[in-house]
Amino acid sequence: MTGGVAPPSGLDVETVRLLLARLGISAEDLLAGATQKVVPTFDEYIDTIETAVPAGTRRAYLTYWRRVRAHWGQRRLDEPTATEIKQIVESTRSAAVVRSNSRSGRSAAEHMIAALRCLYRHAIDDGLLPESANPALRVPKPRRLESTRRALTDAQLTQIAGVVCATGNDPELDTLLMRLHIETACRRGGALALRPIDLDVEQCLIRLREKGETVRWQLVSPTLMQHLIEHSRQRGGTPAEQLLRYRNGQPITRRRYDYIWQRVGQHLPWVASQGVSTHWLRHTTLTWVERSLGYAIARAFAGHTGRSDAGTTSTYVKADIHEVATATAALTGEPHPLSNSGS
Repeated sequence: MTGGVAPPSGLDVETVRLLLARLGISAEDLLAGATQKVVPTFDEYIDTIETAVPAGTRRAYLTYWRRVRAHWGQRRLDEPTATEIKQIVESTRSAAVVRSNSRSGRSAAEHMIAALRCLYRHAIDDGLLPESANPALRVPKPRRLESTRRALTDAQLTQIAGVVCATGNDPELDTLLMRLHIETACRRGGALALRPIDLDVEQCLIRLREKGETVRWQLVSPTLMQHLIEHSRQRGGTPAEQLLRYRNGQPITRRRYDYIWQRVGQHLPWVASQGVSTHWLRHTTLTWVERSLGYAIARAFAGHTGRSDAGTTSTYVKADIHEVATATAALTGEPHPLSNSGS
């Protein structure tokens, strides 16, 4: 007998192709399946990616990955369905801490979806799952509501500064923090990452390393520069270590900001009820710069790249460092060595 398997007909091939399409499987997925790695559990894989992501990503998602481990720790990554992801998202939303400025757990739900998408994206990049096997992409994020943050009035800013300067266990540190954020509109992460080697004393510039691993130079007044230098000299640390420190030489953390705003909220009830935070200072400064000196200078002052704001016009409307220096001089009432008006 010669026997053998007859070659597939055109109809057979078309039937298989339609079946694969219905299942969401590509030919590449079938080829990869022969060599695909063993899919790890959530416990195993989260241990791996915790050390592979940037510090900012880890800080943002670690709480949510821990919640995933509590629910699915021993399950494989390819087991949960989109419906199960919706369930854990809703569980996270309902368990969110209720604060005065809470929005029904929308932020917690958004962060949980983002944390799972990050996890699955790494698993796909590692060849553990096919491109089509990302159930987190099939769960939409909650629509973002407009921010309730706004610029503070001069009177409100004066009230806050008065409490910060007159209360607490280290008014000198807190006053320096307030001035740094008001004068530069920097983000909290940028202030915490500041090092003595990031100070350009001659040109009154500080190097900020902020979210998205961005690095930029921001202008400061001569007075603020001197305070930063003196703070570093008095409180220790090497040139490459964190600049902002407690009296005992230990570097401050984000908890210092929590302490400041809780304290201010105790003295000014409107601060607590509205959830005023350090980011409100950024809104305040940038609003003043925009109203006083225009959008282009405010955009440069903020360190925005223009990739996602204000459309195509932002590609052409740019302010240079000398114009930003002039804005700093106007804001602080001190001449700046790089301003157009001279020193």
